[in-house]
Amino acid sequence: MSDSAFSVIEPSGRSKKMAAAVVIFYGVISIAPLIWILMTSFKSPSDAIAYPPKVTFEASLEGYVNLFTSRSRQTEEHMASLPPPSTWYDEIVRDQNMVITGPSRFLGRYTNSMIIGFGSTFLAVFLGTLAAYGFSRFKVPLKDDLLFFILSTRMMPPIAVAIPIYLMYRQLGLSDTHLGMIILYTAVNVSLSVWLLKGFIDEIPREYEEAAMIDGYSRFQAFIKVVLPQAATGIASTAIFCLVFAWNEYAFALLLTSGNAQTAPPFIPIIIGEGGLDWPAVAAGTSLFLIPIVVFTVVLRKHLLRGITFGAVRK
Repeated sequence: MSDSAFSVIEPSGRSKKMAAAVVIFYGVISIAPLIWILMTSFKSPSDAIAYPPKVTFEASLEGYVNLFTSRSRQTEEHMASLPPPSTWYDEIVRDQNMVITGPSRFLGRYTNSMIIGFGSTFLAVFLGTLAAYGFSRFKVPLKDDLLFFILSTRMMPPIAVAIPIYLMYRQLGLSDTHLGMIILYTAVNVSLSVWLLKGFIDEIPREYEEAAMIDGYSRFQAFIKVVLPQAATGIASTAIFCLVFAWNEYAFALLLTSGNAQTAPPFIPIIIGEGGLDWPAVAAGTSLFLIPIVVFTVVLRKHLLRGITFGAVRK
């Protein structure tokens, strides 16, 4: 083959450089808001609202202290009568002529997000896997119509059904409960779960299950020991998409919860400090709120990449 020959599939060096530049540019644009939020969480309230915005500043943990504590302003006489601060966060609050009166509600809201987000994700993936296996392996009457009906529930905007769900939950006593929110998020996510997982299970040869059943396995045993390990990639990627929705959902959480089961999304934007919104505390809450979803995605990143490309190339 001559040196001038080239592959129509392998990109040229120039194409690779252009593609790399586009990817880097997109990555910078995408991550810049997250970096700015993280920086804001370490600013003082005055630096957070400074104009023009400050890129260099003296780091402060005031935002995180304000996020996790409730504070009360006191007179100078009362502040002078207090003993010296015993902790670093107490000292930060004292510098504002305030004292800590107790913990804030953020930790409880954060815990609610963990319970509802991961609980609904588990149920949606569990039910979606069973339903997807049934649609993939059995002759279901009106299968295509049922699949379209399941998918159509995902197309409906939440605000369109918010009021009926609110009235129904009020009658059933599910308003502002963890169970009610888990059921609701599961119902919304199960349609996505069924559609994604059916595609993955369709790609698993039936011969694997038939061979297992010939060896004496029941269909359920073949499903557990043969299909599930093969579908692990699809289950992991589906779980990520379901968790992202449940973790970030705002409309239902705002309407159906107020105290016991309120999640972090409707709580973080209303953190009030002196003079209005406490932007460092809001940024601190947002930064902490990102951690579980980032960790979950990073842990399953290999499955996610394989899941997105699964079945794209057939031999």
